[in-house]
Amino acid sequence: RELSQDVQRLEKVTERFSRIGSKPAIVNENLNKIIINVVEYLKSRTSSRVRFTVDTKSQIDVFAPVNAALFEWVIEVIAKNAIDAMEGRGDITIRITENESSAIVDISDTGKGIPKSLFKKIFNPGFTTKKRGWGLGLSLARRIIEEYHRGRIFVRSSEVGVGSCIRIIIKKN
Repeated sequence: RELSQDVQRLEKVTERFSRIGSKPAIVNENLNKIIINVVEYLKSRTSSRVRFTVDTKSQIDVFAPVNAALFEWVIEVIAKNAIDAMEGRGDITIRITENESSAIVDISDTGKGIPKSLFKKIFNPGFTTKKRGWGLGLSLARRIIEEYHRGRIFVRSSEVGVGSCIRIIIKKN
């Protein structure tokens, strides 16, 4: 079962790379389902000291126009950065809400936090606080959300030593 999931994940990665430069298909998708799939995948590959919670507030499915494969990747990048910021121990909470015009996803962690002076810089290509890494994850996430999904991604809140919350807003139409 795990091997099958890994093969499916590799197929998605291959699909993503094969479509670089082409316009992705955007369809109305169930964000709750997409996010739960990502969390289930990450849970089985992350320390048991990392606790994931998906909060859908009203328990109503939230739909928005996205490319599921790319949106999954964005959630995965943010969650993996959170895991790194928490040094493999802590809580990640993903809240999915909506209003009349937008779907809203908040990804919070109990990690190191981000100084206010870096809120915008973390999305710049090449920016990283890690010893290893190219600093491309969040810049690609921003491009995927802003250019392909006509949305916004930003640091909603952060406190050094307490944790951070990254917000994604996708317009419904």
